[in-house]
Amino acid sequence: MSDIKISNTVINPVSKTKPRSSATRGLIFMAVGMFLFSAGDMLAKYLTADFHAVQIMWSRQAGLMGGVVILIAFRGLSVFRSTHPRLQITRGAAAAGSGTIFIFAVAYVPLADAVAVSFVAPFMVTIMGALFLGEKVGIRRWTAVIIGFLGTLVVIRPGADAVHPAVFLVLIAAGLFATRQILSRALSDDKTTTTIAYTALVSGAILSAALPFVWKTPQTGQAVLIFVGLAIIAAAAEICIIKALEFTEAVIVAPVHYSLIIWGTMYGYVIFNDLPDIWTWVGAAIISTSGIYTLYREHHLSKQASGTE
Repeated sequence: MSDIKISNTVINPVSKTKPRSSATRGLIFMAVGMFLFSAGDMLAKYLTADFHAVQIMWSRQAGLMGGVVILIAFRGLSVFRSTHPRLQITRGAAAAGSGTIFIFAVAYVPLADAVAVSFVAPFMVTIMGALFLGEKVGIRRWTAVIIGFLGTLVVIRPGADAVHPAVFLVLIAAGLFATRQILSRALSDDKTTTTIAYTALVSGAILSAALPFVWKTPQTGQAVLIFVGLAIIAAAAEICIIKALEFTEAVIVAPVHYSLIIWGTMYGYVIFNDLPDIWTWVGAAIISTSGIYTLYREHHLSKQASGTE
């Protein structure tokens, strides 16, 4: 699961004077980022046949941790200056948990199914925002949340034995991912680089502490290359998302996030010979449509509140 602040309440929208070419560049960077994130999920699933999820997640974070070390070398420890360091640490712990649980789940669940279920995260953000941040949620957004969860049930089909029970771990991972997003809103006064630094090092520290208990030395050059490739791809994907949000508004590029279902299906079929059934596609379509509506509805209400619409 990608670590993206897609809510416009977290990422400041760019000026309306930005040329259309900037929006195009943002969309391109976002599309490349989603392609790379899905490639990372595919490599992670491939590695689960021989390695523990903690080791895989640690390698996935290694590229980001390396980037943060370089950032500290240039900017010093001031990058950790935060208004709420405890919340930053909590967010980093949630990042370690969500990623590890998701990787553990995809060892048993087809990529397309796991990605489709993970799309429930934005609806969890809406619910958590209402419960913990006191955000007002209108009837239309609650309706979108309910429809989105119904779409999730279509994919999972509880009691039908159509999907491996590990799919429910994806729901837990999505819940932790939503927690990260809610914490991002509470940390909106901090710089993006500060949040990235805390997330990378805190999650890296937690995973490193657990690593000796599950470590398995790769025995082949291919396995080493896959681990290195996973770290590089994960770091490159994060950079693409950051660049996308520099070029244009989050609400413009956020719907591209749902392209993960396309890449997940492609990788699942080509690499693992997994092809989702018609109900997975139906459920994914319901979830994606509801999710995109929720994003645009939130953006519309935010503009009304700021008096820009």
